[in-house]
Amino acid sequence: MTTLLVLVVLVLVAIAIWQMTKMFEFAQLKTNTSEIANDNDNKYNGYLLFAFLIFIYGITIFSFWKYSKVLLPEAASEHGGEYDYLMLVSFIIIFFVQTITQALLHYFGYKYRGEKGKKALFYADNDRLEFIWTIIPVIVLAGLILWGLYTWTNIMDINEEDDPLIVELYAQQFNWTARYGGEDNVLGAANVRMIDIDKANVLGLDESDSYAADDIIVKELHLPVGRKVNFKMRSQDVLHSAYMPHFRAQMNCVPGMTTEFSFTPITTTAQMRQNPDVVEKVKRTNALRAEWAAEGRPNSDPWEFDYVLICNKICGQSHYNMQMKIIVETEEEYNEWIKSQKTFAETVMVADVQEPDFNPVGAETAELSYKAQD
Repeated sequence: MTTLLVLVVLVLVAIAIWQMTKMFEFAQLKTNTSEIANDNDNKYNGYLLFAFLIFIYGITIFSFWKYSKVLLPEAASEHGGEYDYLMLVSFIIIFFVQTITQALLHYFGYKYRGEKGKKALFYADNDRLEFIWTIIPVIVLAGLILWGLYTWTNIMDINEEDDPLIVELYAQQFNWTARYGGEDNVLGAANVRMIDIDKANVLGLDESDSYAADDIIVKELHLPVGRKVNFKMRSQDVLHSAYMPHFRAQMNCVPGMTTEFSFTPITTTAQMRQNPDVVEKVKRTNALRAEWAAEGRPNSDPWEFDYVLICNKICGQSHYNMQMKIIVETEEEYNEWIKSQKTFAETVMVADVQEPDFNPVGAETAELSYKAQD
């Protein structure tokens, strides 16, 4: 409400200044009513061009100083470093070109402003100049595109030569579910038409497929550090996007088809929590939450950093809260955790007289969400 009032006041002040300016003009006996710009007008416009140039450079420097702290920390995946380096080089080139071209644009606008008696020199064409300003962008952009394609090819090299861990990410409005291949590391067949809420078969696994029996369904994603992970992604309802920002990984989840992405995590959750950038971010966040707690506002509990999987497509009204916690741990910790989870055979493929069980925290929410869509 305070922000709205401030904006209203600023608008009213601007209107008042504009009206006072018009009154001042009318009060001048020798006001020039000509709509043709004179030398004085052109001179002032030239000065304003320089003022605007200083403004855009200033706001750029301010943005780097003020908002660099909200950038992501160093990448936690094997391919993330190359991805970040490509983006850094692209931004440096863009910033350099923007700085030079804007300076020239505003300088020429001032230097060659209209003046009485001055006539502009007209060039019908200049082959050498046109060649220079064409060939340089062609070379630079071609280099960036080829480098980007090479990087993309390396990142998207999804294969099973390195004995990767196979994990399915299943998206639905508005939560994620993960499925591991179990001891055989092979995912059983699944189809949304086989979803059976009464038996807690929330992913539509084919009970007749022997590979499905040892599959493990969870609501919290655990990954062993240093081991490649092949993700297979499905969507139950609309287009979602599995986005794991700290791993520089993203892939759309498309209804009716399976998409894939793979990466190797290189930094455990515990290690990332010791990262100086993350430590500082947690400190700033908890200072803000302490202020909220003092005011009795919600979401004011102390925050601890975790990797997260979020949806990067606007998939509905609760899109903003569609996320899953990711824990990267040592191989030993991961093996201990995975052994403690129940398989699909133990939770769903049981006698009808037994009450089905389910691993994940938040499973009740997922079940209610499925029922709401029936």
